[in-house]
Amino acid sequence: MNELAEMLQTSNFAVAFTGAGISTLSGIKDFRGKDGLYKEKNADKIFDIDYFYENPAFYYGETKDMIYNLDAKEPSLVHTELARLEAKGIIKAVVTQNIDLLHQKAGSQKVIELHGSPQVHFCISCQREYDFCAVVGKLAAADVPLCDSCNGVLKPKIVFYGESLPFEAIEDAVSYMSRADLVLVLGSSLVVQPAASMPLYALESDGRLVIVNDLPTPLDPYASLRYDDLAETFTFISENM
Repeated sequence: MNELAEMLQTSNFAVAFTGAGISTLSGIKDFRGKDGLYKEKNADKIFDIDYFYENPAFYYGETKDMIYNLDAKEPSLVHTELARLEAKGIIKAVVTQNIDLLHQKAGSQKVIELHGSPQVHFCISCQREYDFCAVVGKLAAADVPLCDSCNGVLKPKIVFYGESLPFEAIEDAVSYMSRADLVLVLGSSLVVQPAASMPLYALESDGRLVIVNDLPTPLDPYASLRYDDLAETFTFISENM
């Protein structure tokens, strides 16, 4: 881990790539981990766009304690350390697959959300937009939040399976990854495409990878350093940098 600290301190353009694993330390289930969400029955329907249009109550019911109680969740050590390293000028951006807003809550300034964000919802009928707090308020009184203007169903600006990733986020992520001389891959299984291919842009530009994840990833053979335990790794970083 001394080598990791040295790599961070001597990097010119370090970028973090984060997945759901970093938020398990905040009490949020990941997706493909040992006890992940996708071990549960019908979990694949939660973020399926066709099923959302068929039965939006299923999505809101399954995510009420995962997304819509985020005020009760606190950033993990990983979130807070990434924000601190950004403030020190070491981390230039966080590219995330996550939709839990905890990077922003921890203080990270440059967060590229590849899979969208629940910060904004929109009516699928008239396109009127609502902020996160307004939707949380609606869910306190109803199973499905509806539009005040036309009574249409509200959908978060999260990328569901069957939808395309936001072009601007992809473009921004590719730009940062292509310039990175060091990428920290944290808590991601690196199997959900096209987001999982982002660290390859750094490798193609002779950047180095450090992977911290509790399960193997397809890019492990290309990592300069590989660790299993996020808490242990970031406790070391917090105490030594």
